[in-house]
Amino acid sequence: MCGIVGYIGEKQALPIIIDALKRLEYRGYDSAGVAVLVDGSVEIIKTAGKIRALEELLSSRSISTTMGVGHTRWATHGEPSTANAHPHCDCSGRVAIAHNGIIENYLSLREELQAKGHRFTSETDTEVIAHLVEENLRDGNLESALRSAIRRLQGSYAIVAMNQEEPERLLVARKDSPLVIGLSEGANFVASDIPAVLPYTRRVYILEDEDIGIVTREGITLSNEGGDPVSREEFAVTWDAEEAEKGGYEHFMLKEIHEIPRAIRDTMRTRVTDDNRLNLEEIKLSEEEIRSLDRIFIIACGTAYYAGCVGKSIFERLLRIPVEVDIASEFRYRNPIFSENSLAIIISQSGETADTIAAMREARRGGVKALGIVNAIGSSIYREADCIIPTWAGPEICVASTKAYTSQLIALYLIALHFAQVRGRLSVEEVACLLAEMKHLPEQVQRIFDREDKIAALAEQEELKQCRDFFFLGRGLDYSASLEGALKLKEISYIHSEAAAAGELKHGPLALITKGMPVMAICVQQELRGKMLSNIKEVAARGAHIIGLVKESDSETEKAVAEVIRIPENDELFMPVLTIIPTYLLTYYLSKALGREIDQPRNLAKSVTVE
Repeated sequence: MCGIVGYIGEKQALPIIIDALKRLEYRGYDSAGVAVLVDGSVEIIKTAGKIRALEELLSSRSISTTMGVGHTRWATHGEPSTANAHPHCDCSGRVAIAHNGIIENYLSLREELQAKGHRFTSETDTEVIAHLVEENLRDGNLESALRSAIRRLQGSYAIVAMNQEEPERLLVARKDSPLVIGLSEGANFVASDIPAVLPYTRRVYILEDEDIGIVTREGITLSNEGGDPVSREEFAVTWDAEEAEKGGYEHFMLKEIHEIPRAIRDTMRTRVTDDNRLNLEEIKLSEEEIRSLDRIFIIACGTAYYAGCVGKSIFERLLRIPVEVDIASEFRYRNPIFSENSLAIIISQSGETADTIAAMREARRGGVKALGIVNAIGSSIYREADCIIPTWAGPEICVASTKAYTSQLIALYLIALHFAQVRGRLSVEEVACLLAEMKHLPEQVQRIFDREDKIAALAEQEELKQCRDFFFLGRGLDYSASLEGALKLKEISYIHSEAAAAGELKHGPLALITKGMPVMAICVQQELRGKMLSNIKEVAARGAHIIGLVKESDSETEKAVAEVIRIPENDELFMPVLTIIPTYLLTYYLSKALGREIDQPRNLAKSVTVE
């Protein structure tokens, strides 16, 4: 759950490696390091902390090299420290290894290798790979040594290896952890994700499980674990590298919030015609398969899971069939009951979320087709799902997801409307009316941005800046939106925040309400407004400082709250897209006021590629 880069070519390697590592900072990390070949020897420079600390170390050195490996580590085995930072080397210092993933049997391997005299200098699982390679290194052949080593490994890995006795090549291997190779003239690149190589090439190979590659400046050779040659289709990156830059915004998070209108339009584009008809040819399910569906599983983690919670309400409302929404890490262990006519909808921004991939594979083993909603083209879920709806949100750099969430909601709405039309639950005309309403969402989000100054000023209130707890309240779809709002606030501001179904207040949460505690009450579902008003008065009676998110026409709820944020009106099905925007903006400005590290919050990573 970290970043790998590698370079071999004609230019100086270190500036390229450091630049590429910076483009992977969004993945989250707590230490950084490089391994380079200098005067025929492998040299490793690494440190705890951010890349700037590594740059300070390197600034005092004069290193000339055209080959190297870089790594940013997010701690799993062993605390963040220089010793535990990657790359790692063998006892002799000839071999350097950078690794993403988790080696599940590392303890037994470590004990075995220590008994043979190998000396370990870190607490990591990764270091066993370097010593296994050393144990199998015969005649200086890194490829055969790496093959022998990975046959012993249980778990997940993306590995880049270099050997001082083979100064003209890097070795790579992948299993359940993403790895790409960037192709160029006179140089080639290795990286965990495409943004790392975009300034240098738009041509990439996306490695698949059990691929092993030899990377030289002249070319790439790929084979499987058995040694048989394999070929991968060259993937051409079409999005602009500038999309992964801040574009004048202080933080990626604010930039990406402001990209939500475009992301909504792009996710709808080509799928909704000018005359409001659906075009979802990407869903490779026959009409008979759609009509025969009797259960839907929505499986995801984190923000994508909360998008799934909204999806559950929408699907059950429109299709009238049972929908189960599952946290992916729990899905496999509850022994789910599959039927012949079930469908699994798999949601993941990165398409590489380890728990979500494992849950998808479990569902497919149970005979259930998987429909993936992903933002990363070419990712594992993109390749393995039976059919895919890309969200077209563009690269998302901030660890906390925003525009990807709203795009996931749009994808879920489109799927639900398509299924409802095929099953006869909605007519073509009814779907057209709803699609016309969806088309208003981008401009309505922009209208909320027009009131951004008020939300920014709200974040400066002492009641918010000094609070230790923050509650979100809602009912129905408003509660589903509250879940994502509470997650975002705790991720970025480090304020303890919880979402409560307003009807459950009297069953426990009301005991936590104290005088001055901020409570965001989302109240835009007309059918539930009366009951929600009663809940608002309950927390007001305990002295809570209530921020109401209400429709522009709702003057009654405004009178019951201390602060009000008005939301443009759309069909209630689509209101979760709008209500989440003020929660994102409030989270951003409050976190900024508190001096938080917004784009890279502590202890978190963008792409969770370990279980």
